[in-house]
Amino acid sequence: MPQMSPLMWFNLFIMFLFSLALFTILNYFIFAPQKIDVFPEQPKQIEKNWKW
Repeated sequence: MPQMSPLMWFNLFIMFLFSLALFTILNYFIFAPQKIDVFPEQPKQIEKNWKW
């Protein structure tokens, strides 16, 4: 592997930090939209046939 100058390593490190920050910010702001139900489910009454 060819050697890199310290400035090139620093440039690579800055690019890595920039891409990591961009990835984190995009994951925070972009989210999957939740499905909107036309008729929201009503809580169903369950008949309890307890004898006591």
